[in-house]
Amino acid sequence: MDPRIAIISERLKPIKKIIAVAAGKGGVGKSTVATGLALVLAEMGYRVGLLDLDFYGPSTHVILGLSEGIQPTEERGIVPPTVHGIEFMSIVYYTGKNPAPLRGSDLTNALIELLAITRWGELDFLIVDMPPGLGDTTLDAIRLLKNPSFLVVTTPSRIAYETVSKLIALLSELNIPILGIIENMRRPSDRARSAFDMRLGEELPFDEGLEDALGDPERFLQTEFARRLREVALTIIPRSRS
Repeated sequence: MDPRIAIISERLKPIKKIIAVAAGKGGVGKSTVATGLALVLAEMGYRVGLLDLDFYGPSTHVILGLSEGIQPTEERGIVPPTVHGIEFMSIVYYTGKNPAPLRGSDLTNALIELLAITRWGELDFLIVDMPPGLGDTTLDAIRLLKNPSFLVVTTPSRIAYETVSKLIALLSELNIPILGIIENMRRPSDRARSAFDMRLGEELPFDEGLEDALGDPERFLQTEFARRLREVALTIIPRSRS
């Protein structure tokens, strides 16, 4: 057995709750929801970490407006820097703007290594930006994270519904709690909601001003998207503690 697996359990001990933000496919705003949720929870006074596990297309650092030169520090592991009130960890600290052409066992090894070396402080919430879909990284992350609860993101699209339904089926089969299903980028003209169980469903509106606010967290928190996300946070916090 890989000795790093036991180390991962120790690294995650100071964290009260892990929320994995996942999607059936890319392009539904999963990373924006994950980063926004971390920001609004920190704004509420919670101790929050944000971990970007989307190795192929990491983007949370762009949404946060991460400044060049900010790097983790080494102290019996790797300590994430605090960025806009959030402990933030991402593979971009090591790859920069270069692609990370990982596959198969290399991808699993990179995931294990990142989880094993990252030394989190005491956190109320660790928000994990998951890779899209049901690939190796998603399945490995489900196996390695300590009792994660999932927040699933989709859009009002038949294609998005089709792919996210497979993710929901997998999580249900594995008895992994789903805190909520978010329909992102919803417009007033969109048709009725999807056929799958939306009892835990929330809606986030299509916000024309959101794109210009990316990279500026203070401006981001003033958007309609963030206002609605605060309401979503208030509904999922009680669920995450049940």
